[in-house]
Amino acid sequence: MVQGEQISGLSQKGREKGPQINLLFLVFSWAGSRELPGWQRQQVTPARLGLWCPPRVPGEGNPPAAGWRRGLPAKPPFLGISAASDAPSAGGARSRARSGAAPGLGSGQRGIPPPGVRVAVRVSVRVSVRVSVRVSVRVSVRVSVRVSVPLRRLPAAPSRAPSPAAPGCPSSAPSPDKVPGVPRTPAMICLALCTFGLALLGDASRAVPMDDQDYYLQEITNRDHYYSFPYPGEEFFPFTEQPAEEGPIRAAETEERPGVKPSRKELKQKKNNKKGKSVLETPPDCPPLGLETLKITDFQLHASTAKRYGLGAHRGRLNIQAGVNENDFYDGAWCAGRNDPYQWIEVDARRLTKFTGVITQGRNSLWSSNWVTSYRVLVSNDSHAWTVVRNESGDVIFEGNSEKETPVLNMLPVPLVARYIRINPRSWFQEGSICLRLEILGCPLPDPNNYYHRRNEMTTTDNLDFKHHNYKEMRQLMKTVNKMCPNITRIYNIGKSNQGLKLYAVEISDNPGEHEVGEPEFHYIAGAHGNEVLGRELILLLMQFMCQEYLAGNPRIVHLIQGTRIHLLPSVNPDGYDKAYKAGSELGGWSLGRWTQDGIDINNNFPDLNSLLWESEDQKKSKRKVPNHHIPIPDWYLSENATVAVETRAIIAWMEKIPFVLGGNLQGGELVVAYPYDMVRSMWKTQDYTPTPDDPVFRWLAYSYASTHRLMTDARRRACHTEDFQKEDGTVNGASWHTVAGSINDFSYLHTNCFELSIYVGCDKYPHESELPEEWENNRESLIVFMEQVHRGIKGIVKDVHGKGIPNAVISVEGVNHDIRTGADGDYWRLLNPGEYVVGVKAEGYTAASRTCEVGYDMGATQCDFTISKTNLARIKEIMRKFGKQPLSVAARRLRPRARPWQRR
Repeated sequence: MVQGEQISGLSQKGREKGPQINLLFLVFSWAGSRELPGWQRQQVTPARLGLWCPPRVPGEGNPPAAGWRRGLPAKPPFLGISAASDAPSAGGARSRARSGAAPGLGSGQRGIPPPGVRVAVRVSVRVSVRVSVRVSVRVSVRVSVRVSVPLRRLPAAPSRAPSPAAPGCPSSAPSPDKVPGVPRTPAMICLALCTFGLALLGDASRAVPMDDQDYYLQEITNRDHYYSFPYPGEEFFPFTEQPAEEGPIRAAETEERPGVKPSRKELKQKKNNKKGKSVLETPPDCPPLGLETLKITDFQLHASTAKRYGLGAHRGRLNIQAGVNENDFYDGAWCAGRNDPYQWIEVDARRLTKFTGVITQGRNSLWSSNWVTSYRVLVSNDSHAWTVVRNESGDVIFEGNSEKETPVLNMLPVPLVARYIRINPRSWFQEGSICLRLEILGCPLPDPNNYYHRRNEMTTTDNLDFKHHNYKEMRQLMKTVNKMCPNITRIYNIGKSNQGLKLYAVEISDNPGEHEVGEPEFHYIAGAHGNEVLGRELILLLMQFMCQEYLAGNPRIVHLIQGTRIHLLPSVNPDGYDKAYKAGSELGGWSLGRWTQDGIDINNNFPDLNSLLWESEDQKKSKRKVPNHHIPIPDWYLSENATVAVETRAIIAWMEKIPFVLGGNLQGGELVVAYPYDMVRSMWKTQDYTPTPDDPVFRWLAYSYASTHRLMTDARRRACHTEDFQKEDGTVNGASWHTVAGSINDFSYLHTNCFELSIYVGCDKYPHESELPEEWENNRESLIVFMEQVHRGIKGIVKDVHGKGIPNAVISVEGVNHDIRTGADGDYWRLLNPGEYVVGVKAEGYTAASRTCEVGYDMGATQCDFTISKTNLARIKEIMRKFGKQPLSVAARRLRPRARPWQRR
């Protein structure tokens, strides 16, 4: 029978492009047995059967001794003989052959077997012929001989000197011709078939080169722990690869996506194509495998060596970021332990995949510069025999990076189907070392029989437009939604960008365009960082989803729309998005398009009101000058010379105009919900937990989103970069993460009534559009649940005795040092956790009032209205204003002379 290893090697040989014909011939299979008559005792050895027993000569077809010092299994022997006694292995048979006696036989009876010996010989020959562009033939012959010897206990015999012959083949054994009763036909047939096979091999030797034994040496380094240091003075065994025409890889036909417009960068033609560097003429057919999105787990990444654990293969992911303190467990790339051309990093796709391209980056570091300038690509089906990617001129050497942050894409000359792919750096930055981050482009081939992959595939039933939308497409999509649902949607803009692009928003409400008394306002914004595209697309998907579900009569969505005024602003920084969009989903790096056209980070461009509040609170002796809410914007910030983006000013005006109660700004690059404060109170610290007076409410709001997300609270999930937020259930206080002055969260809390949170929706800022359905499923429920939290707490209307709403009244909660104010119609909303609260209200010219309001666990805010009357002083002032600051108008009074008494008569 042909062994499994031989079958695997056979199936991996001779694969080439073009039509192929596979021919399999079962040439011969014979089994026979015969009892040896008339004998009493006779030793049965391979030589007596007329079969060749190969001697073990080191270096001839066997791996070197050094190659097996790590406990690797040896190759199975060519011929094995087993007896029914205590000799189950070939090694035991050889040791007994050296002693010169059969097991359990005496010396005087040597060479005489007991009666009833039966010799069974089975010969199987398998010939595989593969016909392609070149003819390759391989013959595999295996002879299995089993001797069944019924043994009886006999007296022991004195030992004899070991035979000088080769192990297992005594030189003194008689020839088969002199051994009566031994069947000669099987041996003759076996020899004839072997001669026939050798002849075939001789004819096909020109088509199939001999296997390179150096892949055994590669295995020595292949199975080292990939985080370990190389041993000092250890000899390095370079690996070799099989020629491309023999490799286990089949070329995949290139496909072309219809209807997809390539970017300008992809349409550029290069004048020369040096060193086999591929040129993109169409967009890549296959999406990334998922190193950046963590779909590829740490167990699927391996490397030859690594400097330390923090620079292991699991850190070699595209756009991965190093920690604040480098040289720890979270560094910014994979770095090889040695600087030589034999290092590699390997990705196991766990299924057959059509590989099409590789994207590389250097090491993310503030203090060092390391990147790879050229590399080779190898593919394999079993991680043992590797094939180098080649073209017409030989092995392809791909050009790598010229600096450490900008990703570089190289497409393979021809897509290749395999399971494993390796990157073998050939040169690197002279003043650095071998370090890289990468992403692999590939299409997993369908495997309906593999339950593991089918179970983990994410699908969605929502009929939405899952693609990346540029500015014009975004505007068109908004128009489409408005046309589908004209009664509940409205499109408006809040201002313009630096380049003159309008900042469009969509309002979703049962009465769009007007504020309804008692109805809270909610907003989602995204795209403050132009390259964080996932939040932008999630908002576009959300508006489509809500329109469709409203038309379908979904009671949950209908109730939400009828009771809430929702504003969706998908792109705050359209200028930055345009830069990232032109580069593509994987080639923009970590920061391309993050800032506005004039280089401003919108997310941190708001006025710093924290410092004003804390300075006022620290001055205990002086009278408090700064309130704990609605802190006015400093005059310097409002000046034209201030470094403030036009987009930031538009957002501030928008937030001051509409009385938002709750909002979320969607960002990318992490999986966590951050709540204020985002700035530490102590100027001597960079990270410190800094809670707001409403910290319990903020923590609940953050947890409401994170707990309903599919991955944020998953304890098995790998951290995106450096921080593990599982201890806080996928939430974090912004100041304890990293301090930021002038964030949108802090400004919104201190200047308006709105409670704002930053929601980081994915590790990949700009995922491939094939990932959008899964990302939508990850965030859909969370987006809806977070909107529903606007109805938690208390709400009401503050009116005077005449029933008129009182604007700008202050609503305070006992025990919470943060107040809010009523809107223009006297209505208010105050987010609170379940419990009993003493709520007070005060307004200029009105008597203060308070009452106890209870917040329940059920969804829906508790109604808590107030009716207050004017103070006496306010009434006097009102009269004075009415009559020109005088109680009565003397000029209007006409004095008449009193009539004398006699005149009355």
